[in-house]
Amino acid sequence: MAPTERVADQLEKPALDDRSYRVIRLPNQLEALLVHDPDTDKASASVNVNVGSFSDADDMPGMAHAVEHLLFMGTEKYPVENDYNQYLSAHSGYSNAYTSSTETNYFFEVAASSSQDSDASTNGSVDSPLHGALDRFAQFFIAPLFLSSTLDRELKAVDSENKKNLQSDTWRLNQLKKTLSSPKHPYHHFSTGNLQTLRDEPTKRGVNIRDEFIKFHHENYSANRMKLVVLGREKLDELEDWVGNLFAGVVNKDLPRNRWDDVEPFSDKELLTQVFAKPVMDTRLLDIYFPYQDEEELYETQPSRYLSHLIGHEGPGSVLAHIKAKGWANGLSAGVAPVCPGSAFFTVSIKLTEDGLEHYQEVVEIVFQYISLIKQHKPQQWIVDEMKGMTEVDFKFRQKSPATSFTSKLSSIMQQPLPRDWLLSGTSVIRKFDSQGITKALSYLRPDNYRLTLVSQKFPGDWDQQEKWYGTEYRVEAIPPDFQAAVRKAANATTTDLISELHLPHRNEFIPTKLTVDKRDVTEPAKNPMLIRNDDAVRTWWKKDDRFWVPKANAYITLRNPLAKATPETAVKSNLYCELVKDALDEYSYDAEIAGLEYQLSSYSMGIDIDIGGYSDKLAVLLEKVLISMRDLEVKPDRFNIIKERVLRGLRNWNFQQPYRQVGDFTRWLGSEKGWINEQYLAEVEPLKAQDISAFYPQLLRQMHVECLAHGNIHKEDALRITDLVESTLQPRTLPKSQWQIRRNLLLPPGSDYTYRHTLGDKANVNHCIEYYLYVGSLDDHALKAKLLLLGQMTEEVGFDQLRTKEQLGYIVFTGVKVAATIMGYRIIIQSEKPTSYLEERINAFLALFASRLDSMTQETFEGHKKSLINKRLEKVKNLDQESERFWTQITSERFSFVQNEIDAANIKPI
Repeated sequence: MAPTERVADQLEKPALDDRSYRVIRLPNQLEALLVHDPDTDKASASVNVNVGSFSDADDMPGMAHAVEHLLFMGTEKYPVENDYNQYLSAHSGYSNAYTSSTETNYFFEVAASSSQDSDASTNGSVDSPLHGALDRFAQFFIAPLFLSSTLDRELKAVDSENKKNLQSDTWRLNQLKKTLSSPKHPYHHFSTGNLQTLRDEPTKRGVNIRDEFIKFHHENYSANRMKLVVLGREKLDELEDWVGNLFAGVVNKDLPRNRWDDVEPFSDKELLTQVFAKPVMDTRLLDIYFPYQDEEELYETQPSRYLSHLIGHEGPGSVLAHIKAKGWANGLSAGVAPVCPGSAFFTVSIKLTEDGLEHYQEVVEIVFQYISLIKQHKPQQWIVDEMKGMTEVDFKFRQKSPATSFTSKLSSIMQQPLPRDWLLSGTSVIRKFDSQGITKALSYLRPDNYRLTLVSQKFPGDWDQQEKWYGTEYRVEAIPPDFQAAVRKAANATTTDLISELHLPHRNEFIPTKLTVDKRDVTEPAKNPMLIRNDDAVRTWWKKDDRFWVPKANAYITLRNPLAKATPETAVKSNLYCELVKDALDEYSYDAEIAGLEYQLSSYSMGIDIDIGGYSDKLAVLLEKVLISMRDLEVKPDRFNIIKERVLRGLRNWNFQQPYRQVGDFTRWLGSEKGWINEQYLAEVEPLKAQDISAFYPQLLRQMHVECLAHGNIHKEDALRITDLVESTLQPRTLPKSQWQIRRNLLLPPGSDYTYRHTLGDKANVNHCIEYYLYVGSLDDHALKAKLLLLGQMTEEVGFDQLRTKEQLGYIVFTGVKVAATIMGYRIIIQSEKPTSYLEERINAFLALFASRLDSMTQETFEGHKKSLINKRLEKVKNLDQESERFWTQITSERFSFVQNEIDAANIKPI
């Protein structure tokens, strides 16, 4: 047998990346990226297979997706159907998978060590959870069983997953776009599948469906189509040995890479048409789709990013700035979306106002005028240099991501024809300016090469067709000749014809220039921020980053004022105020955003939150602008009406979310001392006028207590300046501590049994949902909390296996701990077609079943659960943002227990 080939071992990587990498190719042509991370507390692996829904048979759509589900249901070496997930759960892990058009991606995560000490090293395959997981994982691709006993259950799971999405506009509109594409291209397929396509209709035709799934796996799964990424603490040589041994049995069938070069998703028949679609939610979208080139081989220049940067810009002179000033739009995005090797779409997507809907043709003409403007200027190297510089900075200071995010993403990237030493930087870095490439890219944005989709619940109102798979109402027609002529005129506009307000963006003043980090040797990173100011007016917390050493910082600020959510009316006014400030800042803040510095402004129960994060160089500049805009906001009636209408739609659309996304809001509301729900907010919005916000927001800013966390590449003096800036800009009176909002929850008395019923607003949704909540006690009881966390750990896998896999109650099943401000409990959520009364019965039966299993549980299994849970609680933060969020959660809850994870772990050990 040929030896394993070492393809690359000097990968281009971020400046602070302490991992080592190696790319190998096994004799069976399976390619793997091995990652040695000496500090990781999570190991992970992912396999990406170059086959997806585009390879489904025309008469069995959803086959690739069904095969993905079935591979989890047992293999020849590990025939017990949930052995894989049991093993992962026992080692602080989990797994998942997804099927896309040309790929199926499988991934898992486990503890990096079998020891409860997160810093312990592994001792090879003897005690490494990764080795056991890899052994089970490899068998998916060597000898899956496709057990007859699991087949019907997993097809029902696929069907339930599809039904979960039937009322989702994202899924509905995407499928409409596919259904109305060329039938000759596999983009036309229905990718998810359901019982009708995967079981009922094939069975009627006499098809042995199990044989078809086995055949699909046999004909499409091949070692040379697979990319594997393995991340662990083990040395590269050891990982190479494991992969070589465990994956050697994957058969290489020398299958060609899947490509579709001889057919386009849109033929001439689909071009120059406009599709009118009726959504479930009250949304208004205008999408312009241009068939575009495949840029897989253009990874050094990526010309589409030049186009998306200019067309998608939000600053002065942009398309969005112009149509927003006219009151026609609230948002715009532009960019390329690969379809498959061989084709792509360049899409311009615009969020329209009600007035914009009536002027959608003019909006399209403005987009084409801007494209003409870009074409009239030769490709600007300074723009590419600015973009290139930011991509290099972003990659240089890239921080670690969660293990499964890393492995899953990289295994997909490995399917691209990148030089193997560029796998980490990939297409995230622009490397060259290519004037000719940009000019060619622009040639696809033509007035004879596009299709429009207009989404609205009201316009035009005469939809005459229904999409087959999701039932979306739509109408499709040729773009009228006069509209086509107007678009051609806009696309060929001369300099004198162009709208004077449109121009290319200016140089970005927010590009960071000070990227130095004051790095010092530390024995151990500090576990908590320091309280550097604490008086009646301000509490300032600060931590100079001593763990990640990136030139970034986060400033989280709460302007504490109980008025923000004292009543549903003040809550709505606070929300509208924040939205109006953000609306006024859009053009200014966009430059900061593309230069890696972003802000958020929102209202919540304690007051107003300002969050600013990114490169620390210009953080104070952006904060000052935000504060001045908050103080000096001019509430313009035209913008107020647009924002008010948008907020109203958002509140109405809440009722059309997935049921499982709604149910938690009700349980939080029922358990709070004081709070409001959606229908109460809705009642308060309609009567409001612009002058109401003008009169309200000065009251909101007049009196407050300021709480701030400054964390990252920021010195103590700079942290103190942040709260000084808040005080000097807003000049508020001090809010006495006696007026601070107190966080409290309702306690459920022993023996109580309450049911709250709510009827779904979306009558067409076939799903019901239950959240079954058991009150346990006070969060201050650390010993009780440890037991609750352990209960959550022990029921996680068995709950999923019983309620979803075996009983097939629904695709959405969650079990675990639910924590509120002062109390904690155990909850089970199930979304299902079955009535909630039946779901409650099955939950009660499951809890009784688990009680019996707990009585018979061996001490070894029990200790394994404890060890797995302790590993989870002691998991390290992966980047600056995660650590900032951990600190801020403790500060805003006013618990200030910055080592709560260690307290939890210490209380779990003696159980």
